[in-house]
Amino acid sequence: MPRRNGDAAMIRRIRLASGLVMLAYVAMHLLNHALGLVSLDAMGWALDTLVLPVWAPLPAQTLLYGAFLAHYALALWALWQRRTLRLRAAEYAQIVLGFLIPILLVKHVVGVRLSHAFGADLGSYAYVLRVYFVDSPWVGYQQMAVLVVAWAHAMLGLHFWLRLRPWYERWMQPALVLAVLVPVLSLLGMIEAGRKVAEIAADPAAARQLASGVRFPARADVATLKAIESGLTWFFVAAVAAVLAARLGRFGWQRRRGSVRVSYPDGRVIDVLPGTSVLEASRLLRFPHASICGGRGRCSTCRIRVRAARPGLAPPGDEEGRVLSRIRATGNVRLACQLRPAVDVEVTPLLPAVAQARDADRQVDVAQGSEREVAVMFVDIRGFTALAEGRLPYDVVFILNRYFAAMGRAVEHAGGRVDKFIGDGVMALFGLGGSVDTACRDALAAARAMSLRLGELNQSLAAELSEPLRIGIGIHVGPVIVGEMGYGSATTITAIGDAVNTASRLEGLTKEYAAELVVSAEIIARAGLDLPHQRREAIAIRGRQERLAVAVFASAQDLPDTTAGAPAAAVATA
Repeated sequence: MPRRNGDAAMIRRIRLASGLVMLAYVAMHLLNHALGLVSLDAMGWALDTLVLPVWAPLPAQTLLYGAFLAHYALALWALWQRRTLRLRAAEYAQIVLGFLIPILLVKHVVGVRLSHAFGADLGSYAYVLRVYFVDSPWVGYQQMAVLVVAWAHAMLGLHFWLRLRPWYERWMQPALVLAVLVPVLSLLGMIEAGRKVAEIAADPAAARQLASGVRFPARADVATLKAIESGLTWFFVAAVAAVLAARLGRFGWQRRRGSVRVSYPDGRVIDVLPGTSVLEASRLLRFPHASICGGRGRCSTCRIRVRAARPGLAPPGDEEGRVLSRIRATGNVRLACQLRPAVDVEVTPLLPAVAQARDADRQVDVAQGSEREVAVMFVDIRGFTALAEGRLPYDVVFILNRYFAAMGRAVEHAGGRVDKFIGDGVMALFGLGGSVDTACRDALAAARAMSLRLGELNQSLAAELSEPLRIGIGIHVGPVIVGEMGYGSATTITAIGDAVNTASRLEGLTKEYAAELVVSAEIIARAGLDLPHQRREAIAIRGRQERLAVAVFASAQDLPDTTAGAPAAAVATA
């Protein structure tokens, strides 16, 4: 069997289509049996008028048996593909019930369907019921059981298929009522019909009339039919046993090839065979891991952030790629059910284990960790230590809070995000949700607004301050890692990386250059500003071989105003 993603999608479609064909067959029979609550005649009429005209023709028979063979073969293939049988109870139930169906159904198919090929004719439907409820009641119980088993298997499959649909949650309770009601009414109808047939069989004359027209196969043919029944039963048992034995053999063979280590955030690790998916590894470890679709690569709730040795991780296939694109996943986010690592990996589930189907379309949040290109700003008050000396703590806190409020509003109005307050400094990020060019323009607009707001703040605090507050601003752009970091209540969304360190270094240079703002030349260029007369410097940055070009502004108000409709390509006065 092929393993490519396109083939996997085709296999899922074939399983679904073949399952729906058999579900239609089972549903019609269950509803037909439910008419036993009305009368035997109603059951016979529905069988002859509604059921047999649909399923008796050769094309329909071919479709039905072809659907069964395809569904059963693909079920065996799915059992072989699983690297672990540690499943949820509902998934266990679906698998076990599915493999029970043909074993329980063999006697009915051979006795009622195949016997016609040997010249048998069981006459009316009422006589079949007599066989099931009077002559061989154990066979009747088995027939009732197989219909319930087949219906339960189909309902679980439907549930797994539909639970990702947004409308399903609203209709799930009514659907559950219907799913229970249909087999209950069918069983009650069969029991009532069996009771009526037993009454008929108790009357010799009525029993002879019921058996009129019935033709049994020859004794030699009966032995042949018994052998076929036994052979088919053992075939279905042996097919499952063979797959399970082959799995054991594969396990022993693959152990010789070594193992892959999967590590989790809580420190737990597990060594698994190559080819085992991360979701299967989680189940083997009993690590709680969301998976609404049962590992079929459809729901995205098993999404993980991955760290692994490079190279070694195969890229996402077409199906996984479409799901990851739908949730706007970054490069280090994968689906645990589809990722089968060949190298050691560290994984972090991105949704809680109790995630629901409605969480499947939740986009990957910045808090979950990703690498992004953003503009980073650092702002610091100049000489605040001397300013705070001799003041009451209350006065220091009052001035700082007014300052933080002014700077924070300037950042937010420009479209940025205040990352943190560090002492009397501020760190802000721009571009977490948009283009990096826009982020650079927003960061410069925020710097200009900060300078303006600081002037207003100095005026309002003139009676409190011996000298005006002065600030230094540094801005740089580059790739950083953004995510929720920290511990306990101290957890916050922040950024780390070379661009953060560089922005902090530029803020420190404002003291050296006696300037209010120092920005990297890349910020100016990506913001689309043309400032040919602006002061430029080339500075050395620790860890970099090349010097970094920067622009120096005595006041951030010297920046052109791009927020009020002014053209981006403006020339600022030096």
